[in-house]
Amino acid sequence: MGFKHFSRCFLLALCILSQGLVMGAHGFACNWGTRLTHPLPPQITVKLMRDNGFKQVKLFEADPAALKALGNSGIQVMVGIPNDLLATLAASVDAAIAWVNQNVSNYISKNGVDIRYVAVGNEAFLKTYNGRFVNSTFPAIQNIQAALIKAGLGRQVKVTTPLNADVYQSDSGLPSGGNFRPDIHDQMISIIKFLSQNGGPLTFNIYPFLSLDADPHFPKEFAFFDGSAAPVVDGSITYTNVFDANYDTLITALEKNGFGQMPVIIGEVGWPTDGTANANIKNAQRFNQGLIDRIVKRQGSPKRPTPPDIYLFGFIDEDAKSIEPGPFERHWGVFNFDGSIKYPLNLGGGKQLVAARGVRYLPKQWCVMSTQANVQDPTAFSESMSKACTYADCTPLSPGGSCSGLDIRGNASYAFNMYYQTMDQRKGSCNFNGLSVITNINPSPPQSSCQFKIMIDLGKHEKKSTTPSDAPKIKLNSMLMLLSSFIFTMFLLLRV
Repeated sequence: MGFKHFSRCFLLALCILSQGLVMGAHGFACNWGTRLTHPLPPQITVKLMRDNGFKQVKLFEADPAALKALGNSGIQVMVGIPNDLLATLAASVDAAIAWVNQNVSNYISKNGVDIRYVAVGNEAFLKTYNGRFVNSTFPAIQNIQAALIKAGLGRQVKVTTPLNADVYQSDSGLPSGGNFRPDIHDQMISIIKFLSQNGGPLTFNIYPFLSLDADPHFPKEFAFFDGSAAPVVDGSITYTNVFDANYDTLITALEKNGFGQMPVIIGEVGWPTDGTANANIKNAQRFNQGLIDRIVKRQGSPKRPTPPDIYLFGFIDEDAKSIEPGPFERHWGVFNFDGSIKYPLNLGGGKQLVAARGVRYLPKQWCVMSTQANVQDPTAFSESMSKACTYADCTPLSPGGSCSGLDIRGNASYAFNMYYQTMDQRKGSCNFNGLSVITNINPSPPQSSCQFKIMIDLGKHEKKSTTPSDAPKIKLNSMLMLLSSFIFTMFLLLRV
């Protein structure tokens, strides 16, 4: 009897262990961005995460709806603090205490949210910021840490700061030459030492896609985990992909400065599916499948075999995100904006991605260019395209994008429809100087990745107040987003 009991226990333990090996120690992790004109309802988004084995999520800000939906979900949360709050938090510990009370303590106690990390800033030392946040980041980290301790959460919630990989470099071009940038070296060491003393990890974002997209001479195969590019040999170590080489450059930098055991999180890594020639479904599926295979196998890098937690970027597309870095910025999601599957992924153990359920859409109608419209009227055409693409997402029309092969009428139809859908198909929103008409026939080109979307019906998911005006409902992070969309519109018009 004892032997049978032992056998059953052993088999049960073996099953549990095998599941842990398949999904990784913590399951999958992702970034949940909320810059959408028609967001998937938070409850559906959280269920979509759970259905696909995501156990950890990073929010870029303390979004109330997202945090409430994550309550008692079993998903561990990293909640972010935007860069524009760094100066305020750095200047006042009272401001940090108020932020923690409102955005951490409140959701833990009232909603049962499992908040594990506070991410102070986001890539604050990025070179393109020209040092704007360098002096405020560390004091903000210190004050948030003090606020967590005061709230009695110092052990439960750890502080980190997500940094871009450009904070370290290698003069030799090899991982063994890694060190932190001289201009921020002192700040980096202060932050690392402080985080280490308080049990917080370092968080870094690594983007092989950006390495490839920014450099026409970058060896494409080296960007993927199954690539056939010539390996990079660094002493006794051979690197077959840029992710490992980049990550080990960081590890070398940590070792050189006396922090060889510092815990590291990969806060963002992924591949977009639209906006440029390299951002397509084929490349994204190839990269993300290779990434997931590593997570499932718990595979680390040559210098650090123990793998870090890796937060896939991103979970869903964000059609209202700033496109200042490039048109691809709105297309990082593994899922489309509505939770539908872009491409299949094997999650290990025979498990495949599953789509969101319970999503309700606007009526099946589209706004397109009328067959009677005169495309030779430059003023009417330019004004219409400018209106549409300033307030709606036209990035698939960019060179190399999924809809870049459309003719002039196709471009206009795509732009008109995106505006029409973004405006909830409201009366008068398909009015472009007499050039447009509403149709019930799907205008998406057959056998093409170019899709004319129909948006989520927000009114059927939750009651929202609407204004009678034709003002866009886009949630802008800043006027920069609107400006970048306008510049992109002008670029499209010049192409025509």
